[in-house]
Amino acid sequence: MATKRRTAFVAVGAVVALAIAGCGSSDGDSASGGTRAKPPSMKPLASLGAGEGAVNILAWAGYAENGTTDPAVDWVTPYEKATGCKANVQVANTSDEMFEKMGTGDFDVVSASGDSSLRMIYAGKVAPVNTSLLTNWADIAPFQKAQQWNSVGGVDYGIPHGWGANLLSWRTDKVKPAPDSWSVVWDQNSPYKGSIGAYDSPTYLADAALYLMATKPDLGIKNPYALDQKQFDAAVALATQQKSILSGYWSSYTDAQKAFTNGTYVLGTSWQIIVNLAQADKAPVDATLPKEGSTGWADTWMIDAKSKHPNCAYLWMNHITTPSVQAQVAEWFGEAPANLKACTQTTDAGHCKVFHADDEPYFKKIWFWATPQSDCLDGRTDTKCIPYSEWTKAWSTLRS
Repeated sequence: MATKRRTAFVAVGAVVALAIAGCGSSDGDSASGGTRAKPPSMKPLASLGAGEGAVNILAWAGYAENGTTDPAVDWVTPYEKATGCKANVQVANTSDEMFEKMGTGDFDVVSASGDSSLRMIYAGKVAPVNTSLLTNWADIAPFQKAQQWNSVGGVDYGIPHGWGANLLSWRTDKVKPAPDSWSVVWDQNSPYKGSIGAYDSPTYLADAALYLMATKPDLGIKNPYALDQKQFDAAVALATQQKSILSGYWSSYTDAQKAFTNGTYVLGTSWQIIVNLAQADKAPVDATLPKEGSTGWADTWMIDAKSKHPNCAYLWMNHITTPSVQAQVAEWFGEAPANLKACTQTTDAGHCKVFHADDEPYFKKIWFWATPQSDCLDGRTDTKCIPYSEWTKAWSTLRS
């Protein structure tokens, strides 16, 4: 998910009993032959044993809190006391950083977003999971399982953690009437040009592709993460054109919150947590899921293929997905929990309604981040799609 929200602390280590029978591409690109690429063959942990005494966690800020950031916010210490596994947490700032650090055995478990998870799977950096060992698996919302970003070929590679949409936000004192379309951030004649904020990530090209899906149907885009050369070039062109009407780009949610609060941005892409915090600061900010739909992020706890502490890793995944902990993380971080039983344990009774946690139709309006592959994610076999490595190059050029 590129750079994420709150600043926290972190943990580190785990080994899944597995056998690697092949190797994946280092950047998630698939082979160019006639058969579709497959992840390396691995076996998940067969049974859960005693904890190894430690677990090394690579996580987004705010996902593994031990009371350091706020004494009242701590779900790591209870895990350590219950399991005897010392949690060593390291915060990652970007999905690319997560991709680089996983697969080495230095970390046991990672809270991967969709723009890195598929890359990790195909590169053999993460192992499939044995869902029978995941004590909260049955309570995870069914519509979050077996998705493009957490499974391949019917094999699960992790347990869903939480999700959220990339929303269109605006200053209600400056933008009238309330917008219902992304056109206000893409149209060169937008009345708000010069005061628009955009997300700083190669994945943002999918936002451009999403808008083109609705406005340029002749391009034939069916999935914003599955773009052939012509479609990709159109998305890059639109994003490049947008630069002239932007106030700036943001990668940290705190930067976006500040920009909306002080009026530097009067509208643009944001997350629900940005809106909530801006409103808490008495800023007149609102948000909507536009009629064209939206992109979004869904995070998955995944196990390193060379984990040195697989039992503690599974124990961590079981702990972090319990209803009580899911409720704490969802409220602290600002997201929809994957375990819907958490909705009865949030301090704010309306939290899950605000974040649409159990709203499957809303969930299905969102194109969640997925790693672009040479093998088109929309199922096309008569062409090759542009892989993530090329998205990164294009974004670097665009932003230079």
